[in-house]
Amino acid sequence: MILRIEVAEQANIAFPESRIDSVSATSFQDQLVELIGRSDNVVVDCADVEYVSSAGLRALLVAAKSAQTKGVKFAVCSLKSHVKEIFTVSGFDNMVQIHPDRETALA
Repeated sequence: MILRIEVAEQANIAFPESRIDSVSATSFQDQLVELIGRSDNVVVDCADVEYVSSAGLRALLVAAKSAQTKGVKFAVCSLKSHVKEIFTVSGFDNMVQIHPDRETALA
């Protein structure tokens, strides 16, 4: 997965696309951790994500823990309802800040 990054005044925003699954999770995780290493605030905008597997959740958790260790703000936003349900059922919504949209995540 090639992660599109947008540099905003308040944060670096990562835009994953389509699926975060066993095929793409390692690359996704590596790119997020690298972004966290050079940021003060990272927002993952999931507006174009259709599916997240357990491997994708693990990648996000590793990134969130990396951010926490480095004192970097980390949030996820713009989850589609069926993807948000995966986060809720897995309890992931208690581990990472989740916002309804990018504007809220950047506030």
